[in-house]
Amino acid sequence: MRRKVTVETLKQFMQELAAAAHSAGNVYFTGGATALLLNFRDQTIDIDLKMDPEPKGAFEAIAVLKDRLNLNVELASPDDFIPPAADWRERSRHIASIGCLQFYHYDFSMQALAKLERGHAQDLEDAASFLRGGYVSVDELRRRFAEIEPGLLRYPAIDARQFRTKVEEFLAKLERP
Repeated sequence: MRRKVTVETLKQFMQELAAAAHSAGNVYFTGGATALLLNFRDQTIDIDLKMDPEPKGAFEAIAVLKDRLNLNVELASPDDFIPPAADWRERSRHIASIGCLQFYHYDFSMQALAKLERGHAQDLEDAASFLRGGYVSVDELRRRFAEIEPGLLRYPAIDARQFRTKVEEFLAKLERP
């Protein structure tokens, strides 16, 4: 069992990953890593990330760092679970520039929608935290869902009507006074 990830261990991971990278690249954090950096939580079980473009040496560094720092690192992002928005890169918020790497939060609206589709209690709490913190709005989530909805055909594990219902019911609860 690996240790929980804290803000401090996540920042150490970022520094050491950047030090090991041999070329420029972008690292997009999602899930628990974003929740940590936005102060939604004090710890998470893993670091979820996507690299695009992938910096040379990053995968080798991750293999070493996960063992040396005793952390779980997962290559996972919203577009592994729901259709990506065409502008997800432009809407991803910059966190830091370290060495030749740029670190970002993956598009908040796509993170929130992926969490709503999954629907676990922690996911729903994180989605609510995105809204409470002003990182996304109710109208934005509705609009972004409409943008990706046609692409749900490529995700046969997702029932598009059920996903729409999850989103609408979640947002309706938040809109009530």
